[in-house]
Amino acid sequence: MDAADQLFDRRLIAIRRKRAALSGLDASYLHRRAADELVERLDMVARPFAAALDLSSDSYLAERLRARGLEVVEGDEDRLPLPGGPFDLVVSVGVLDTVGDLPGTLALIRRALKPDGLFLAAFAGAGSLPRLRRAMRAAEEAEDAGAGPRLHPQIDVRAAGDLLVRAGFALPVADREVIDVRYTSLIGLIADLRAMAATNVLVNRASRPFGRKGLAAAMADFAAGAGAGGKTAERFEILYLSAWAPAPGQPQPARRGSGTASLADALKPKR
Repeated sequence: MDAADQLFDRRLIAIRRKRAALSGLDASYLHRRAADELVERLDMVARPFAAALDLSSDSYLAERLRARGLEVVEGDEDRLPLPGGPFDLVVSVGVLDTVGDLPGTLALIRRALKPDGLFLAAFAGAGSLPRLRRAMRAAEEAEDAGAGPRLHPQIDVRAAGDLLVRAGFALPVADREVIDVRYTSLIGLIADLRAMAATNVLVNRASRPFGRKGLAAAMADFAAGAGAGGKTAERFEILYLSAWAPAPGQPQPARRGSGTASLADALKPKR
């Protein structure tokens, strides 16, 4: 992709990840949760894996895989393919939602895998941060600023599954987990997003921060959603992807129209 056409600021992504790593603030609970889920899913696969490529925002998942005896290469989702492949496993947590050309990246990941190699990934999905989005709209209205690109575009679970198919994967599966996290204030949510390196990294992001009037409106809107305990629940949606590099002898999905049972019959009430 030409630099002029990039959706995300790769230099800013690197800066914010480094800043988050050096901050000493532990706000990576969502990334750890997603990484732990990928490890659990990997443990359910009845075959050994030896060489893995990890495309994640930190080394937590890589260390968990090394503890299981895998040789792990840590890579950058923006610099594929990498030497050292092909791999029999590629994993990724917390980065694929800020890849400008996700279809192209998924195709490169598939090519980095050996035949019948496994791909597992987790990243933020389209249901994430509805309270923050609403608070940003309240701030824009308060300052009569108009809508601006302050939050990332995201994909839903159906689109994620379609992208796996487009990239040439076999046996693609996409599912999601919805997590509600309660915050005492909007400032607390933003502090966690910064500590996770999950703030706005769009190339064409809003050029200026909100003033006092906009910030006050955003904080008031966020606080208005508080429950009985005085905390506001913010929603995070984690998309999980699982797919295999094509290989001879893999199970194949049933051919469309090959079923022998009628769906109408199956839905009839039993007597």
